[in-house]
Amino acid sequence: MTSFVFPRIHLGTLLRVPGDAEASGEVTGLRYEQGGEPLTMQFAEAAPFEVSVNSLQGNEFWLQGSFEPTLELDCARCLRPVLLPLSLRLGTLLRYDPAAEAPYLEEAETGEEILVFGDPDLDLSNYLAESTLLESPLSVLHDPECKGLCQVCGHDLNTGPCEHRAAVPIEDHSERLLEAQHEGTQHARQNPFMALRGLELPDE
Repeated sequence: MTSFVFPRIHLGTLLRVPGDAEASGEVTGLRYEQGGEPLTMQFAEAAPFEVSVNSLQGNEFWLQGSFEPTLELDCARCLRPVLLPLSLRLGTLLRYDPAAEAPYLEEAETGEEILVFGDPDLDLSNYLAESTLLESPLSVLHDPECKGLCQVCGHDLNTGPCEHRAAVPIEDHSERLLEAQHEGTQHARQNPFMALRGLELPDE
């Protein structure tokens, strides 16, 4: 089982005395929750993060920083793995509420999102995961000229033609790929032969 380091920032002192706090490190993946369901996000390499938190007023604070994860996605046409480095700029309001059992995002009247937390040892996993998902494209190509897969036998047409010469329509294949992805993450892989379901094959 993969062991994840939880990205945390300690705000105990900041809750007592106005000022600022900082934290940095690297994570190889994130454990987070979405809709009450525990999920994991794995990165292709260690992803560095840097965050700082400044006091505002009362129980409110401002978090800013950076996060640089590298995702491994599937090419939308041929399903080859594609490494996608992201460079995220972080920024969100924080509000301390001792009744909060776990950090969660709340929408303010102004439309801004506020990260509400109850544990001064703030776990940033959910926040970093959501920030990553929001910046992740729905689909990627390993090459703009990718020829995709044969819709009959699943042959990778980038390596040469096959006897069927029937490429999967790009729009159709992309829709099937997105339907197969797990809700809340773009990292699911799909068997190329899943695209054959519902197709009428030519008579030999």
